[in-house]
Formats: sequence, structure tokens, C-alpha cells
Amino acid sequence: MSVREIRVFGDPVLRERAEPVDPVDPATAALVQDLLDTVRLPGRAGVAANQIGVAKAAFAYLVDDELGYVLNPRIDEVRGEPQLVDEGCLSVPDLGFPTPRHPFCRVIGVDLDGRDVVLEGEGLMAQMLQHEMGHLDGRLYLQSLEKETRAVAMHAVRQADWF
Repeated sequence: MSVREIRVFGDPVLRERAEPVDPVDPATAALVQDLLDTVRLPGRAGVAANQIGVAKAAFAYLVDDELGYVLNPRIDEVRGEPQLVDEGCLSVPDLGFPTPRHPFCRVIGVDLDGRDVVLEGEGLMAQMLQHEMGHLDGRLYLQSLEKETRAVAMHAVRQADWF
């Protein structure tokens, strides 16, 4: 279909909790294709549907050359004490901050045929899963930052030329 524009901090759709999708609906297939096209651009690990203006429970990912998507995902398991990892977000361009993330994450959902999808991993995969699930809950990673870091981040957002 097409690469979609990424919504940035301040856009109300980024605060919306994603609604479940019907996997067999043709509109869902079109959404998945747009997500896949959009995440393929260089420097992208994941794109949630609300980042392209659609408050639906879907995201696409491209991690370690693995391209895919999941519909109606939910976190099944996180493991390990959260560790600070450098993180950025397409919806908060050109900024990055140390963000607490569990070192392991498993997400369960379905594909367009209604078959179960299990995504899990450590490192970047775990970070991406937690990040995209945050988007689908209507949260940006900035809300996960430690108090002092969040204050610095919000100051940087207010100074950004895209805000």
C-alpha cells in the first residue's frame, strides 16, 4: 500500500488505547501492509498503528532482518529486573533517553489468518516489544522514564523544532 507519516508527540491519537482488530477484515490487511511498508525504512525497529494515525491493536517490526507484524497483541511474559537501555521513538524524533526495560519479553497475538503469533526475545527484540505495546496502550516511552530523566526529556521536547 504505502509508507505512512509518523504522528509525533502532541498528536491525540498517540494517547489512545488501541482497539482490537478483526483479522479477516480487508481494512486490517491494508493496515498491516501500511505498517510493514512504514517499518521497512532505515533505522526503524517497530511501528504501532497509532503512530500512523490508527488506534487499532497492531504493530509491525523489523529486528535483526526479521520483518513481521502482530494483531491484537498482549504481553504474556517479561523476565528480569528492568535495565536502563538507550531508547528513542519515531514519534519523539531526534531524542533518546535511558529507559527501563525488562531484558526478556514475550508477546502473543494473531496474524491475518487468525493463527497464533508468538514473538519473544532479548535485547532489541525485548525492547521493541515493550515499546510498541506501550504505544498500543496509549503511552509514549517518555512516560516510562525515571523522574529526573523525564524532566530532562520533557524540557528537550519543548525545545525541539518539531514540537
